[in-house]
Amino acid sequence: MSQESQLTTALAEAAATAGHAPSVHNTQPWRWRVLPDALELRSVADRQLAATDPEGRLLAISCGAALHHARVALAAQGWRAVVERLPDPGDRELLARLTDLSRTDADPDAMRMVQCMQVRHTDRRPVSDEPVPTAAVEQISRAVTTEGGRLQILDRDQVLELAATAGHADTVESEDPELRAELAYWTGRAGTGTGLPAEVLPEQLPQTTVPARDFGRPGSLPVGPGHDRAAVYALLHGDEDEPDSWLRAGEALSAGWLTATRLGVSVVPLSAVVEVPGTRQTLRQLLAGLSYPYLVLRLGIADPAHAGPPHTPRLTTEQVVDTSTVRGEQG
Repeated sequence: MSQESQLTTALAEAAATAGHAPSVHNTQPWRWRVLPDALELRSVADRQLAATDPEGRLLAISCGAALHHARVALAAQGWRAVVERLPDPGDRELLARLTDLSRTDADPDAMRMVQCMQVRHTDRRPVSDEPVPTAAVEQISRAVTTEGGRLQILDRDQVLELAATAGHADTVESEDPELRAELAYWTGRAGTGTGLPAEVLPEQLPQTTVPARDFGRPGSLPVGPGHDRAAVYALLHGDEDEPDSWLRAGEALSAGWLTATRLGVSVVPLSAVVEVPGTRQTLRQLLAGLSYPYLVLRLGIADPAHAGPPHTPRLTTEQVVDTSTVRGEQG
């Protein structure tokens, strides 16, 4: 196989691997285009949450997580890429291009991260009473920082303020019919490869300090006896509130989450508090007004005595990876 063929195969495989990335409500709002010497990441407007995320902040964070997944998958195969973010101001859907690819040694750390991609999932159950090791929190924070994000660990008083803020955000969203209809749509997508099936949603709202999102319908995931007293809450934040910074926040989220998965730490992103402008501003005050909040993360140790949720469904590779350009050249 020529190096050109090896490259296009590696690009297609990296794009397929990126399908494991987390996304808001499992919308998977990305599409990849494999070129002979590059890989393009595009957003998909049809899978943007028009009511919940009109600015596209959560869409960009989701796509940034997929971008990081693809970068790691390429490194695991022994390819180094240059990342061009938002390369064409006239094409808002073109979020990134991986280009100038060159051969290098396969990265063993990246190989381990690819394995973590395949087992990573969102476990919305309350966590166990086992505390998250300080060393693990530090490693997760360093992984986030490496990708240009920052993680602020909240102290007890800040967690209580977060709890009140999350409760207020849920009240605001529950009173908005468009938001409720959008949530109902993405929790009623059985068999489509997207959305949140009943199996990953709690059968009832857990009694925790920081309230979980009310999805408007009960799931079938047993809640168990845990709480969130031993959880660590953190704010993923950065200096800017622009599409480029949202994309990088997604890359930082992916790096931190994969590191957490490797360390046995459960991660649940809490986005409702950044979806409501008023509560997003409250979070900014927790950052002394000096930075912009992207997501709240709950870190914890899952209760080993109760089975966790299954993986959320995924779109097929053919639905998210376009190889027509490469096939046309080969044909």
